[in-house]
Amino acid sequence: MDLKQHVRQIPDFPKPGINFFDISPLIRHPHAWRTTIDRMADMIGPWKPDVLAAVDARGFLVAAPLAIALDCGVIMIRKSGKLPGKVKAHTYGLEYGTDTIEIQDDAVTQGERVVIVDDLLATGGTIKAAAKLLRESGAHVAGASCVIELSFLKARDALGVPFAALLQYDSE
Repeated sequence: MDLKQHVRQIPDFPKPGINFFDISPLIRHPHAWRTTIDRMADMIGPWKPDVLAAVDARGFLVAAPLAIALDCGVIMIRKSGKLPGKVKAHTYGLEYGTDTIEIQDDAVTQGERVVIVDDLLATGGTIKAAAKLLRESGAHVAGASCVIELSFLKARDALGVPFAALLQYDSE
């Protein structure tokens, strides 16, 4: 099955000059979505994760069924102020400004094998920040994976963790 047929590109969203890769049609189609999860489980399985770290918000959609397929748990990496209880935070630079991500203080245990999951890899800033936050919390970051990689941005090389993507796009 050609899963790219189920990814819609929306030009100039959320602002002019950005080409948005929308996975809504992919998750809407049951056979394509099942194929996506099965193929990602095959990619990530060799890393033997104890838990998947789902990046807010579309990473949640990918990580939840993937965790069932891999028989592991899920933790949430959220934007600041979205998690209850005590949290650990990491602020990182963006092209214009900063952003902060958080995990719950007890989300991971020392040495736990974690794979970061999101829908798309563009510049890699969020995955790098998530890996740093997880390591500072004692986790072993075994890798990161996304449904889509914008390979023309060459972010994979700067992540500092093994990376796997199901679909690559070589140009905008």
